[in-house]
Amino acid sequence: MKRHELDTAIRNNSISNAVMLYGESHFLIDYYQKKLTHFNDANILSLYYDEYQSTLAKQHLSQGSLFADKNVLLIKSEKKIPKADLDVLLELCKKNPDNYFIYSYLGTDFKTSHKAFNKKSGAQAIRLFNPYEKEAKNIIMQEAKALGISIDFYGVSYLYETQNYDLSLTCNELQKLRLLDKAVTIKDIDELVHGLGEVKIDKLLKELLQKSDFKPSLQHILESGEDEIRVLTSISSYLSQLYLFNCQIKINGFTDSSKILGYKLPKFIEEERSSISIHLPNRAYRLGLKLLLKCELQMKSDSNHDKKSLLLSTLLRFQSIL
Repeated sequence: MKRHELDTAIRNNSISNAVMLYGESHFLIDYYQKKLTHFNDANILSLYYDEYQSTLAKQHLSQGSLFADKNVLLIKSEKKIPKADLDVLLELCKKNPDNYFIYSYLGTDFKTSHKAFNKKSGAQAIRLFNPYEKEAKNIIMQEAKALGISIDFYGVSYLYETQNYDLSLTCNELQKLRLLDKAVTIKDIDELVHGLGEVKIDKLLKELLQKSDFKPSLQHILESGEDEIRVLTSISSYLSQLYLFNCQIKINGFTDSSKILGYKLPKFIEEERSSISIHLPNRAYRLGLKLLLKCELQMKSDSNHDKKSLLLSTLLRFQSIL
């Protein structure tokens, strides 16, 4: 089953009473898990990670529900449930339509477990991929609407950027905006949502590398409270990352941001950084980092320096060597 088919089944109340959610997007696994376990009257047993016990899970679906209409078993784990256990749990759901089994699998071995959730067992499995940028923004818009937040698509895009295109973090930040009794503006996001500095610095970085006028962006960053050294170190860090992307492409022929950053960037950002990194000449990395580090040393060693002027002159020189 595909995600759009799952959405349709949920709307039509035609989803199976035994469902496995798995795939690359842990956000979407949690997102649909909440949708599928939203019962008004149910006896829910949640077994997360190492809490899973075979006997306890089977007993829960075997017993009659004394105080609720439904018995719901929710398992979330990075470990696979043994095939024999899955067969028993699915059979208990097949025999009793008042039993519900939601298996949220967060591991990476998708090859076998989902096969038990088939037409014969009366169960369904849905693989959830990381959403594209437009899909992610639509999800944020839907979540905002569900929370009663008035925000336009431009505001959603800006909020998504402030959280470095992390869907889970963005939806968490909606809780802050929920407190506003009015339509959300960019200014509201700037004032209430953490991550503003990162977005503005990212914009500055792009302007620097495109050799366009970066001075208004720099002025805006400094006026918002960021100090010159932090701006400088952010640029140095970004340039170092680009160099690692460059090396990885030259060695392996492809980019994997998780090997460089420790986490996976959204595909479109990964592709953008890869493209920038491969087009910068080696001398830009060597001379650029040397220039930025020299400026940082000057700022930290002499408190009498006009840091703003020093930063501006350094960044102008940085652009000249690109």
